Order: sequence, then structure tokens, then C-alpha cells
Amino acid sequence: MTRRRSAGLLLHRVHDGRPEVLLGHMGGPYWARKDDGGWSVPKGEHEESESPQDAARREFTEELGLPVPDGPWADLGDARQPSGKVVRVFALAADVDVDAATFGTFEMEWPPRSGRRQVFPELDRVAWLDLGTARAKLVSGQRVFLDRLSSHIVATDE
Repeated sequence: MTRRRSAGLLLHRVHDGRPEVLLGHMGGPYWARKDDGGWSVPKGEHEESESPQDAARREFTEELGLPVPDGPWADLGDARQPSGKVVRVFALAADVDVDAATFGTFEMEWPPRSGRRQVFPELDRVAWLDLGTARAKLVSGQRVFLDRLSSHIVATDE
């Protein structure tokens, strides 16, 4: 069995002297009423034939409708999610205007077993969040990337 894989791009910046990350609140009916634990790094699934970097670039643009900013990427590695999916995240120090985001969509049967298909945004909002707030908002399986990003930022500053 082929393991499901996703890749994403975690933008970070310093704002008012504090590091912030760009996260998106997951769209669709399952996440509509969940704020804490309902946010994600912009990411998506990819086939083994697509490199994680290419997938992260594609998914960032698809989910946010924004071009990927220029700059060097840092590989924050893999993390197995509670679902069994393996997520690879890359970090990039860059700033984007969240008001310019236009969200990609997905289609699913809703309500379940109704036979009706509806379209929902992949993300319904994005925001720059300080690391403490981001930890509370991010789905639990992705919080490890905040720790890795913090280590990367400290190592880069030394």
C-alpha cells in the first residue's frame, strides 16, 4: 500500500520584533465551527512522481491564489499525522499580503449520503499568527513544524 504524502510551505516573518507564521483555516463543513486545532500549513497531497518541493509550491499557489515568494527554502522534514499521512514542510522567510489571497476549492458530497455535491474553499481564511497563537490554532500533527522552525530561526541567527 502506498502511503499518502503531502507537502507544504510555511512562510515566516518577523513582525514587531516577534516571529509569525502564515497559516490557513481549513475550509468545508467539518472545520466550520473549529478554530483552535482547525488551522494548517498550506499543503496538499502529491504522488511519489512529484517532488515534495514542487508539490509544496503548487499547493501554496492553488490554496492561496498567490505566487510563491522568492528566497531560500529550509526543509523542516517529515511528520506522520494521526491519519497516517506523512507531511513534509518547507520554511521560507517571506511576507505576503493575506488580503490578496483567493482560495482554491474542492467538491464533496454534503450532507453525507445525500447524493448532493457542494463546493467548498480549501481554506476559508489565512492569517499571520505569532508562534504561541499558531501552536493553539494548528492541527496537532503539524505543531512539530513550529518547533523545527524555531530551531531553524535560532540556527540562522547565530
